[in-house]
Amino acid sequence: MSDTLAALLPSVEDVMGVLRGVIDPELGSDIVTLGMARGATVNHDGLVEVKVALTTSGCPLRAQIQRDVRSRVGNLPGVTKVKIHWGELTQQEKAAAMAKARFNVSQNAPDTAVPATTKVVMVASGKGGVGKSSITVNLAAELARRGMRIGVLDADIWGYSVPRMLGIEGRLSGVEGEKKIVPNEKQMGDGVLEVVSMGFLVDKEETALMWRGLILNRAVQHFLEDVRWGQLDYLLIDMPPGTGDVQMGIAKMLPQAEMVVVTTPARSAQKVATRVASMGRSNYLRIAGVIENMSEFVDPQGNSYAIFGSGGGQELADELGVPLWGQVPIDSSVATGGDEGSPAVLEPGSGPAAAALRAITSCLLEEIPKIDMAGCTARILEAANEALASLTISSS
Repeated sequence: MSDTLAALLPSVEDVMGVLRGVIDPELGSDIVTLGMARGATVNHDGLVEVKVALTTSGCPLRAQIQRDVRSRVGNLPGVTKVKIHWGELTQQEKAAAMAKARFNVSQNAPDTAVPATTKVVMVASGKGGVGKSSITVNLAAELARRGMRIGVLDADIWGYSVPRMLGIEGRLSGVEGEKKIVPNEKQMGDGVLEVVSMGFLVDKEETALMWRGLILNRAVQHFLEDVRWGQLDYLLIDMPPGTGDVQMGIAKMLPQAEMVVVTTPARSAQKVATRVASMGRSNYLRIAGVIENMSEFVDPQGNSYAIFGSGGGQELADELGVPLWGQVPIDSSVATGGDEGSPAVLEPGSGPAAAALRAITSCLLEEIPKIDMAGCTARILEAANEALASLTISSS
């Protein structure tokens, strides 16, 4: 094995670190804390072997856990293949896992109020001006139009624009008798959007926030901890550009999140976008894909013009070892829809950008499928716990 290859390989600690982002959706805790991830081996050829014990060999959530383990471990630099060795927890281990889950709930161990069954997608960029917010609102609108319940967190505290782009107004309200914030809702197609933004807390959209890092981070923390989110299928987070305090704070609070990086064809944007992906991986997040925005301008005659260059999105995807989800051309319907509060994807025949965004939404659903809650983990663990208690009583 060459020294170069050895330097690329992750450590066992790195592997166990990313496994903390694999959440049992019924119990709301990660498989490391629950004792389901029993260890890992990193081989010289880049093969990583992971031992995972399930509550039962026929657990309906096995496919979900397998997909999460493979995607997160496989996303580590130097990993060529992921092999999972499946096992089954003993009765005592099942009871212990259930006890840990109960304790975590009693202590409010989850750092956020985001349901464990929600797929969290961070829409990030290395720099401003690449159209990250327009990508976020159009993906959210299209997911909702397809019948899902979608949360949108506008974490770009300084540059909040989501309320206007989605056509939502009004202050955030509270829950009587509780210190909880209720998101603003909007029906969209067959689904619903739940939206939280600093724009709902200021008097005017033009208001400038003279806040520094710690205050900003605390504001986003409130949006994650103190918002009564519904049973969301997806939570899309419009991240601030770059790699500052807010970005790192969100990454640490949401280890189960996945990141999609938005860039333009320009090489300068691509190089900066690499940094935000590096920040995500340093916090054990999976980089799920790349979206290239403003890929080209197509005139009414069908002629294409690469105004900002070409190839940046594909080069970034190749560098990160992730798929390029799609390329969104420059289209006035996106800007018009954002100004009028009606995302382009909702308008029939609205142009090539809307078509590209709909295709990217389908890619998101394929790469980050929503959780199928036909599982039975909680029921099995409850039964195991009761059985262990009966054994203890009878033996005494």
